[in-house]
Parts: sequence; C-alpha cells; structure tokens
Amino acid sequence: RWQKIFMFPLWSKMAVFWNKMFLTIIVLLIVLFLDAIREVRKYSSVHVNEKAANVNSSAFDHIQMKLFRSQRNLYLSGFSLFLWLVLRRTVTLLTQLAKEMASHAALETQVNDATEAAKKYMAENKRLQEALSGKGDGKKKESTDATEEKLKEEVEHLKAELQKTSNAFHKAKTEVAAVKKQSDGLRREYDHLMKEFEQLQQSLNKAEDKKDL
Repeated sequence: RWQKIFMFPLWSKMAVFWNKMFLTIIVLLIVLFLDAIREVRKYSSVHVNEKAANVNSSAFDHIQMKLFRSQRNLYLSGFSLFLWLVLRRTVTLLTQLAKEMASHAALETQVNDATEAAKKYMAENKRLQEALSGKGDGKKKESTDATEEKLKEEVEHLKAELQKTSNAFHKAKTEVAAVKKQSDGLRREYDHLMKEFEQLQQSLNKAEDKKDL
C-alpha cells in the first residue's frame, strides 16, 4: 500500500522541487527559532531590570506579556523544526520499507519458480533413469547418458541459483525486519514527543489564561 502511495507519478514530478521546499522550510524554521531565542533573552533581561527598578505595574505586565509570547514562539518553532525532521525521516523509512517489501515479494516468487524448475528437471531425470534400466541399445544408451549428464549439470546449476536466491531472500528479509524495528522505534519516539508537546501546550494555555485574568 505504501509503495503504491509513494510511487504515484505526481510524486516523481514533485521530487525535483521537494528537496528545495524542504530546505526552505528548514531554513525558515531555524530563522524563527533563532529569532525566538533572541527575543527571550531580550525580554528576560528587560524583565529583570524592570523588576529591580520597581516600575509601574502596567509596564511590568506589558514586559511579562512580551516575554511570554517570545517563550511561546520559541517552543512552537523548536517543536515544529524537530517534528518536521521527524516527518522527513518517517517518510524516508516508509519508502525504504515499501521497496524492501517489494524486493522481498520478488525474491520469494523467484525462489518458488526456481524450486518448481528444479523439481521438474529431477522428475525428467528420474524418468530417463527408468528408461535406461528397461532398454539396452548402445547408441540410445550413449545418447541418454549424454542427456542425463546435461540434465545433471542443469540441475546443479539450478540448485546453485536456488541457493543464491535463497541467500538474497534471507538478506532482504533481515533488512526488512531492521527497517520495521527502526520505524517502530521512531513511531514510539514521535508519540512520546507529541505527548510532551500536548502537555507543554496545556501548560502554556493555563499560563495565558492566568495572564488574561
């Protein structure tokens, strides 16, 4: 299903602009994050100075509001930057998993075909041996021996191909399992970060409500 989704012709057309768009968004989020850090430092120092100077309450509340907004922008831009990178990694892992699953299915089909062909040649070899035991004609026997040797070589070749395909199949299966494990770990980390983000958002909303009161 994921392979069908990510292999749409539309994505191949957008692939040229996707990296540029991703880098543009990353740069924009980094700029916003750095600007939020600057604002937090600015209003934190002003907040301390104004508190020490014992200015009127309205000016002090205005500085607190600015500090709160700068902190909120810092959290939002930081989490957005991190989640955007997580999203990029998730899409990459899903694409790799879809390709590995497709390769896994192709190798499995190839192994089945090679097995069927090997069984077929072994059955023909058995029939030829039965024919040799019932007839003693010299020329036919020599011809049958040559055919039998040829069939034996083909069977050995097919067995070698089958072993090679089986090894590739097991290797692909191991890679698919590794990608699945990595994807599960990333998903759990993403869920944990989303829970922390929701808790932080709730705390920010409570702080803003108290500020409004």
